[in-house]
Amino acid sequence: MELAILSVSFLVFLVFGVPVSFALGLSCVLTYLYEGLPAATAMQSMISGMNAFSFLAVPFFIFSGELMLHGGIADRILRFAQATVGHFRGGLGMANVVACTLFGGVSGSPTADTSAMGGVVIPLMKREGYSAAYAVNVTTHSSLAGALMPTSTNMIIYAFAAQGITGTLNGQRLSGVSIGDLLFSGLLPVLWVMGFVLIAAYWQAVKFGYPRRPDGSTELQRFPGWLAVVRTFLGALPGLMVIAIILFCVARGIATATEAAAIAVAYSLVLTIVVYRTMTRQKLFHALSKAAKTTGVVLLLIGVSNMLRYQMAYLEIPDAIEHMLDGATSHAWLMLLYINIIQIFLGTFVDMAAHILITTPLFLPMAMHAGVGPVQFGIMILLNCALGLVHPPIGSVQFIGCAIGNVSIGETTKVAWPYYLAIFSAINIVTYVPLFSTWLPSLINGHPVF
Repeated sequence: MELAILSVSFLVFLVFGVPVSFALGLSCVLTYLYEGLPAATAMQSMISGMNAFSFLAVPFFIFSGELMLHGGIADRILRFAQATVGHFRGGLGMANVVACTLFGGVSGSPTADTSAMGGVVIPLMKREGYSAAYAVNVTTHSSLAGALMPTSTNMIIYAFAAQGITGTLNGQRLSGVSIGDLLFSGLLPVLWVMGFVLIAAYWQAVKFGYPRRPDGSTELQRFPGWLAVVRTFLGALPGLMVIAIILFCVARGIATATEAAAIAVAYSLVLTIVVYRTMTRQKLFHALSKAAKTTGVVLLLIGVSNMLRYQMAYLEIPDAIEHMLDGATSHAWLMLLYINIIQIFLGTFVDMAAHILITTPLFLPMAMHAGVGPVQFGIMILLNCALGLVHPPIGSVQFIGCAIGNVSIGETTKVAWPYYLAIFSAINIVTYVPLFSTWLPSLINGHPVF
């Protein structure tokens, strides 16, 4: 009965348009009351979920990304990408892929990446003879790389969701996951995502003959020369250095991930105010207000998810789901495929942060039972959630791109299958080849990381 109250009330609240965080919190409180537990217990579990030092990294990373977003970094990264790959067939689309991937490392958010780069590149691509659907798909799918970059707040959220979850892998007892290991684990998968999306963008450009301008011309941009490539790279380098600073501080033990996030904020302030001189008082206040708003939403979601974790453990929901999947198949690879399919489905209508917080306690124990460590599973769930951001019926990032491009989501979906295939290919490589996500953190640490 408790499970019915928890699940049905949550679905009812969502149907009536209640935000996910409030719907989750209210359904948990109703379940607490039905079980005869005082409401104060629910509040205590909520507050304890937010009271963690590691979560200070969340507002710092969000604020750093907002500073970079309003500090003119996107334009410099785009100029570098255009100089590098803009002379190929579909060059502006390929430059868009490279630029979105690089800016994703600065912003740490697919949504911010699409808003910043899409606002500049999508109208430009339409003027240069690319279809709106092509411009939107290239932008939105390449922006997903932001979820795997060291500045990603979703990595911090996953680390919280995975804490306290234990298992045995290769004879080694594992508990939770290191944020430092996660920061390095996403770098190789990001390159694969970028590579697959580049292939898809080039294939479509060749197939449809982009660019096709209104006057009938299809001329390509001339290669500006390596001097221009180096010059534009040096212009973008200070903005990209925030990634290197975070990784260097964590790898050398100079700072924790939380402290590295604070260093990233200080660097972003100096860069945008002193070096680039693009940060005005109005932009700074806007960045502060947006970061505060986003942080509040994330921390509220973290708090209510802690109540949900308690309820799921009390009702033994993870064990029930594991037994169900064990009954469906005895093959580890097939169980992992089931997990990926379920994750992609849930990601289409659940916010990324909520998705991670809700599903990690459910699926991480099963993944560890199937031979997948918490670091590898972290990249799996981030990629699955990211694909949900661009997949109908919800696809929040895809909606943003369509709004910028003034095109319907149905029209973009018709030609989006190469990009879905690209992201899904990256998901399967990470799922079944552990080295793609664990090799680099293992190399940095000097011991195997799972």
